Amino acid sequence: MVNAFWQIGALVIFTAMNLLAHAYLSFNQPDILAGNMINDYVKGKKKFDYPAGIQKGMALHRAIDEFTDHHPATQQAKQYFKADYRLYAGAFVDVLYDHFLANDSNQFKDEAALKLFCQSTYKSLQINVGLLPLKFQQTLPYMQSQDWLYNYRFKKGIGRGFEGLVRRAAYLSDSTIAFTIFNTHYHALEICYDSFFSELKQFSLESLNRLNNEAQ
Repeated sequence: MVNAFWQIGALVIFTAMNLLAHAYLSFNQPDILAGNMINDYVKGKKKFDYPAGIQKGMALHRAIDEFTDHHPATQQAKQYFKADYRLYAGAFVDVLYDHFLANDSNQFKDEAALKLFCQSTYKSLQINVGLLPLKFQQTLPYMQSQDWLYNYRFKKGIGRGFEGLVRRAAYLSDSTIAFTIFNTHYHALEICYDSFFSELKQFSLESLNRLNNEAQ
């Protein structure tokens, strides 16, 4: 997920965040959205520097990541990328899931609904921008001006997402193979998304309700 690095042995792994999914699974709650979107920019005890609502958003982000990564559909989707990208396979799957979400008529009834959601997300993040980490504050104008969330709807947007992942990742230099895999196995990957997203949405809503109840 975006700008997230961690150590696995001697290898530093970058995870390319599925930004649209984390925004969508914040259920139109501004503090939850802020925490959900900045989680990968906040390390260790720094999370306690943020208001309780934003902390809940961070916790929800981590729950979403764990559910997604361990779901059998994601494990299957990773197999298409593992031969060429090994430990980075999950990062590419995260990015392409946003493409299928952006085109999912069960979540966004049409292109206009997606556009409206994306604009609402940027506006909500701007409201809390003073609370957000500096690196995210610096990223947000580009995210908004280039409309990253909406452009995941198009294959070229996913191609750029793959390119961005490679630029930030250790030991990766080319995203063209990943983009070819995405196109070659497009329908199989779409089936992986379809087989788990409704479960992820339900899990996320239940997790958020639990976090809210714990805070009372």
